[in-house]
Amino acid sequence: MEERLRSLTTELRNEGTMNIDSVNTLEIITAINNEDLKVAVAVQEVLSDIKTAVEFAYESLMKGGRLIYIGAGTSGRLGVLDAVECPPTFSTSPDKVLGIMAGGEKAFVRAIEGAEDKEEFGERDLINVDLTANDTVIGIAASGRTPYVKGALHYARKVGAKTVALSCNKNSIITEVANIGIEVEVGPEVLTGSTRMKAATAHKMVLNMISTATMIRMGKVYENLMVDVNVSNQKLKDRAISIIQTVTNVEYDIAMKMLEKANNQVKPAIVMIKTSTTYDQATELLEKADGDVRKAISMRVD
Repeated sequence: MEERLRSLTTELRNEGTMNIDSVNTLEIITAINNEDLKVAVAVQEVLSDIKTAVEFAYESLMKGGRLIYIGAGTSGRLGVLDAVECPPTFSTSPDKVLGIMAGGEKAFVRAIEGAEDKEEFGERDLINVDLTANDTVIGIAASGRTPYVKGALHYARKVGAKTVALSCNKNSIITEVANIGIEVEVGPEVLTGSTRMKAATAHKMVLNMISTATMIRMGKVYENLMVDVNVSNQKLKDRAISIIQTVTNVEYDIAMKMLEKANNQVKPAIVMIKTSTTYDQATELLEKADGDVRKAISMRVD
C-alpha cells in the first residue's frame, strides 16, 4: 500500500520546486502561481465527465432526490462548503444538497485522526442520511484511495444511487467503485503531498461547476442572474431589487414594491412585471414552466 501511495501523481515531488526553501518570497509565490495556472487546463480535460456528473445531479434533484458530497479532510470540507452555499444562492432546501465529511461537523474546523481510515464509516454516514436510489453521491478524495470515500461509494452503488468519484489521480481506486470517475491530473504539488493546494483548487472548481450547472438546468438562473437568491438579509434584498431592475428596467421603488408583493421572491416579481400579472398568476406560470423564468414569460407572451 505504501508503494502505491508513493506512485500517485499527487504524492510525487515537483521537480520545479526542489529549491523553494532557499529562494525569496516573490520567487516562492511565483512558483505557486505558476503551478496554479495548470489547474484550469487540467479541469478542462475532464469536462465531459463533469457533464455526466451534472446530468446525474439534475436527474436526482428533479425526481425528488439529493446531491450528496462526501469526503475526508480538505476534500470533505470542500464538499460541505459547496453544499452550504446552495440555499442562500439558489434557495434550495438545506436537505437537497448535502456535504458529509469523515468525523462529522466538528472535523470541519479541527482534524480528527483516523476518521477516514475505515470504509464502514463512509457507509454508516450514508445510512444515517437515509440514502436512496434517487440520490447522487459524489465521493471526493485527492488521492483517489481514501477508505472512507471508497466505502461510501460502494454502499451508494449497492443502494442504486448514481455515483461519481472525484480525484486527482488516473485509474484511482474510488473510480473503480463509482459509475463515473472525474480524475483531474494537476501534477505534483508545490509542497510534496500537500493536496490542499492544486488538488483542492481543482476540486473546488469542479464542485462549483457541478452545483452551478445543475441549478441553471433547474431554472434557478435567468440570463446570468441569480433569480432564486434567498432574500435573508438587507444585502441580499438589495441584490434582489437590483436583479429585478436589471431584467425589467423599472425604477428602484417599483422593483422593491413588486419584490414585497412577491413575498421576497425574485422570480415571480420578474414575471409579474414582464407579463403584467398578479402574484398568483405569476406563480402559476412559473409552476407550468417548472420554475424557468424565461419559459414563464414566453407562455404569457404567447
